[in-house]
Amino acid sequence: MRYGWLGPLAITALLAAVLAPASKAQYGPGDWAYYRGNLEGTGFSQLKQIDTTNVSKLKQAWTFHLAERGMFEVTPIVVKSVMYLPAGKAVVALDSETGKEIWRYDFQGAQASTRGVAYWPGDKRNPPRIIFTTFDKKMIALDAATGKIVPSFGKDGIVEMEVGYSGVPTIFKNLVFLGASVGELPVGPPGDTRAFDAITGKLLWDFHTVPRPGEVGHDTWLNDGWKGRSGTNVWGWYMSVDAKRDLLYMPIGGPSPNYYGGDRPGPNLFGNSVVAVDAKTGKLKWYFQTVHHALWDEDLPAAPSLFDIKQNGKKIPALALIGKAGWMFILNRVTGKPVFGAEERPVPKGDVPGEWYSPTQPFPLKPPALARTSYKPEDIVTAEDTTPEHAKACRELVERSGGFYNAGPFTPWLYHEAGAPPKSTIQFPGGTGGANWGGTAADPRTGYVYVQTHDVALVGWIEKKHGTGSYGRGTQGSTQVYDRASVDGPGPYFGFSVPVKDKDGHVIGNWPCQKPPWGRLSAVNANTGDIAWQVPLGDTEGLPEGKQHTGSGDSAGPIATAGGLVFIGATSDKRFRAYDSKTGKEVWVAELGSEGMADPMTYRAKNGKQYVAIVAGVTLFVFALP
Repeated sequence: MRYGWLGPLAITALLAAVLAPASKAQYGPGDWAYYRGNLEGTGFSQLKQIDTTNVSKLKQAWTFHLAERGMFEVTPIVVKSVMYLPAGKAVVALDSETGKEIWRYDFQGAQASTRGVAYWPGDKRNPPRIIFTTFDKKMIALDAATGKIVPSFGKDGIVEMEVGYSGVPTIFKNLVFLGASVGELPVGPPGDTRAFDAITGKLLWDFHTVPRPGEVGHDTWLNDGWKGRSGTNVWGWYMSVDAKRDLLYMPIGGPSPNYYGGDRPGPNLFGNSVVAVDAKTGKLKWYFQTVHHALWDEDLPAAPSLFDIKQNGKKIPALALIGKAGWMFILNRVTGKPVFGAEERPVPKGDVPGEWYSPTQPFPLKPPALARTSYKPEDIVTAEDTTPEHAKACRELVERSGGFYNAGPFTPWLYHEAGAPPKSTIQFPGGTGGANWGGTAADPRTGYVYVQTHDVALVGWIEKKHGTGSYGRGTQGSTQVYDRASVDGPGPYFGFSVPVKDKDGHVIGNWPCQKPPWGRLSAVNANTGDIAWQVPLGDTEGLPEGKQHTGSGDSAGPIATAGGLVFIGATSDKRFRAYDSKTGKEVWVAELGSEGMADPMTYRAKNGKQYVAIVAGVTLFVFALP
């Protein structure tokens, strides 16, 4: 950790101001004041006007158009019946009952974060603010009442950052926490987490996600692999906070590059770790690494949900964390210790020259994996599962790839000599698979944790990097020796799926080649560590009747409500659904016209009605009871 350019006396004075009570204003049960509803990151609302008995009557109340084009993963926030959200090169405030625009702040340069904005409730001297980031490495503060820029924040309302962040600021008291959006090159800007003053915009502390000499974890980077190392960052859209204990929880992704680590031998802390720090100072409290020496791009994209569970009559402060590897870890959030235990198990070793392989990886004893983590030849889809044409194309893909190698969880890439026949490794999960940035939702009343997972694979091998080859993810011009490639050529996006066409020759989808289900919504009882229920999430409409309920999940996540409901979009069939939170039964569905690639939210407007909202494509859809 370092404290920017501030001296000790200045730090003391600043912290006294920063940690003062932010405001007398208290968020009510009708507000959705944070990206995931609350500081604890539970994605849970106390509202219960909409429940299992009447949710089938939900109707569209209003819509709002964000921009002409683009991909938006926006989750709005609502405070005191006013909704705030980014809209391309603008941030807007809307009447949450009608969608009528209250104010709009337009700006030049890159667009605002496509994920959301944050609300700071103000103090005795300063009114509430909307704080957000832009894709050209800026952090901007607006007056929440007027939409006008706050000139006392940074320089004329803007903080210029060396490393940008495309997520949503996490605000606790007068502290603003930001992750880091860095590229996939092995040498580049650091992925450090930073804390800023919500009043002045000044940097207060930053946490070295790749430990420097003398810091905890530095010895896990052998042969100076830490020097200039990029990645190893909180790239997900939010962080969570235990307000009672002043603890900030950071979900840190893997080091760059994704698939080769011979130039960074060792376990590589704090890669693929949840790290708890003192929110006031950035001082390390504890960490838990979920993947040692990452070679699979199996990041921790989402912050944990914080809640209490009961065991043997005792209350345990807990958190639930799941990443792209598909394993959920339920930890004591004060100590970082697994509640149900975890063990280091031997994993397969690869044959890439110069690579360093961790002999073991951590596995939770409970719950079991929530996504597919292995593959066998009999797992390939058949004509009975989907269609003869699809099954045939999948078999041809395997043949073209030279067959598949998989030895279970954490199967490493095999090495491919130039000119040798193809022989491919298949990894589950891969790419975006497992659980992604949508995160978990948790009902603190029951201890149930809800998560969406989807089974996506990566296929290929490791080869010597071609001097002019482009392996995607910004690796052009990299001095890296090896990278992942496939029989279809260099690139990290060769998956175990094939394009499917309709009778007129139009591509109607890219269907996975393993047996369904391809996407699931799961409920885990965190009190016991058992899976309470698990259902396919989404349909594949190009399939014959009776075969469509395959699951088709994407990267967004669910929310839960006191009305006994779980709401989620995140499917390629362009639907928004509600499930009974106790049983997993689908109780409502609406067509959106575009994929709901955003976490939903819910709130109560000034008219007393509960609304549920989700962004799909470039449109915000808002639903309510008649």
